[in-house]
Amino acid sequence: MPHITLANDLPGIRGLMTDRPDTAIPLNDLADTLLRGPSPLTRGERELIAAYVSELNATRFCADTHGAAAAAQLEGGTALVKAVRHDPDTADTTPLVRALLRVAAEVQAEAVPVTDATIAAARAAGATDTHLHDTVLIAAAFCMYNRYVSGLATALPTAPDYYEEAGRRITAHGYAAAV
Repeated sequence: MPHITLANDLPGIRGLMTDRPDTAIPLNDLADTLLRGPSPLTRGERELIAAYVSELNATRFCADTHGAAAAAQLEGGTALVKAVRHDPDTADTTPLVRALLRVAAEVQAEAVPVTDATIAAARAAGATDTHLHDTVLIAAAFCMYNRYVSGLATALPTAPDYYEEAGRRITAHGYAAAV
């Protein structure tokens, strides 16, 4: 049961944002910029980073929503997302994506600089300054989103196809128009 009273029965962050459009607008704009704006990373790769950080934070709603959005946009689909969640080092991704997932994991773990070795490995796999910037900012933002969702004990969806529909909606329409 959520820690606050919501005037709707929407799950996860959707219920929070529907209740508070004043905070939803900038949060959705940030998500839209990070996950859909210009970047050397594909939209699917950025959704995968968001899903992976959410998985590490044990935020089921965000991990499954962004996992579905990643699956809808990446070759390999749901199987690839599951493989990354299980072990990103053995998942069938590019060396660059694997290296960036390691960067994201360090950002998620604690608020200290990513290690020089992890940055060097990402650069050796082809990461540019923009790859690193975008990965760190996505990981940091999703730590915030995850804490918002988990900290208020939001409800999980009950519809069995909720996440697949969310993935399709996000892929088609993004975040900025969500409120």
